[in-house]
Amino acid sequence: MNNKSAEDLMECSSEVHFSGFHMNGLEQRKAVIEQPTTSAPDVNKQPFVIGVAGGAASGKTAVCDMIIQQLHDQRVVLVNQDSFYHNLTEEELTRVQEYNFDHPEAFDTERLVYVMDKLKHSQAVDIPKYDFKGYKNDVFPARRVNPADVIILEGILVFHDPRVRALMNMKIFVDTDADVRLARRIKRDTADNARDIGAVLDQYSKFVKPAFDDFILPTKKYADIIIPRGGDNHVAIDLIVQHIRTKLGQHDLCKIYPNLYVIPSTFQIRGMHTLIRDTQTTKHDFVFYADRLIRLVVEHGLGHLPFTEKQVTTPTGSVYSGVDFCKRLCGVSIIRSGESMENALRACCKGIKIGKILIHREGDNGQQLVYEKLPNDISDRHVLLLDPILGTGNSAVQAISLLLRKGVPESNIIFLNLISAPQGLHVVCKRFPRIKIVTSEIDIGLNEDFRVIPGMGEFGDRYFGTDDEDQLVLARSR
Repeated sequence: MNNKSAEDLMECSSEVHFSGFHMNGLEQRKAVIEQPTTSAPDVNKQPFVIGVAGGAASGKTAVCDMIIQQLHDQRVVLVNQDSFYHNLTEEELTRVQEYNFDHPEAFDTERLVYVMDKLKHSQAVDIPKYDFKGYKNDVFPARRVNPADVIILEGILVFHDPRVRALMNMKIFVDTDADVRLARRIKRDTADNARDIGAVLDQYSKFVKPAFDDFILPTKKYADIIIPRGGDNHVAIDLIVQHIRTKLGQHDLCKIYPNLYVIPSTFQIRGMHTLIRDTQTTKHDFVFYADRLIRLVVEHGLGHLPFTEKQVTTPTGSVYSGVDFCKRLCGVSIIRSGESMENALRACCKGIKIGKILIHREGDNGQQLVYEKLPNDISDRHVLLLDPILGTGNSAVQAISLLLRKGVPESNIIFLNLISAPQGLHVVCKRFPRIKIVTSEIDIGLNEDFRVIPGMGEFGDRYFGTDDEDQLVLARSR
């Protein structure tokens, strides 16, 4: 590819390219999660649907909130079964105190099935907002809910109908002692809803307890997971979240692993990737556009370093409140390809110290450390680990393990690369969950020779203009 064609391609590429009724803390969560999406749904990937059932005041909402908090990088929709109560008739309204809101027939299950089926197939849908003062579901405008990665359906009887259960990938039953549930209900209805305690106890004995025994408790047998103590059971919730992340699949690795960051893709970035991946691209163009991409990754990585607030006086005499850069910083390149990223780091961080690690990659899959030269005070620094390609992850594991042995805290390491294979990301993220990984693209995977595909070939050879023989001589000379 000549210079003209490269410039033409870059010129053409230059264009910039929740739901529920419970209101405690929900409005803020909706503002974060229920954002409209303009991207087309992936028809080949259905969302992960979780059902959360249990008696009233068992802690279902707390469990859902904790799951959502831990899946903070996911698009999550919370659907409350309470939104699907039937409208009460005029006759029922005259004797509302005798209406059993805990009976399966109190819910519009047909509408619930329709909504969940739409969401399951990644289609936007309107969910009613039930008015518990007027006992109607058509008083308030319906809430538009967009497709999501994870759908959580919460309610006392979400396991009762087999059609709803069939839509679920995971079924959780929150099992809380009856006395605890009653105490919570009394506190909630008297303190929060200003109800008379006698009326609360009367409703409990007449409707709530019989409905639990007759309809809710029998659905416990359908649960995949039973959580005792509800939201207080942090171990169970952590295990559930880990399982969900595994099931979501490698296509959303940056959501599965909150320590993985992919720089936002634009047509400029895609154009540069097209050039450096093209086997016909000249060495001059390869180096030029690889350097541009490396600079973007380095800048993005620096944005994950800690900072301190700092005020300065501008030439106009005004005070500007800003931040001060992290001072204790160094780079470590994995020889040889990692050395290609050193210039970009030096351009961003004046006078930065850079160490080096050489790991033999052939024959032992990167398991042998050959050479290392690191700053003596590296344990007191934040480390930017440099390697443009993350393939199997074996070399990265060796390099990170060495840094840990040198006393570098795991959370102080930021691993920068241009492209990553899912296999390598799984290896590194699972082994070192507190490091940060910043990359520009995640590729399809590895071939039978453990090379990243589609990849860009031997990065070091293309960047430095050497072949395999030169690389062997270089390794031996080190």
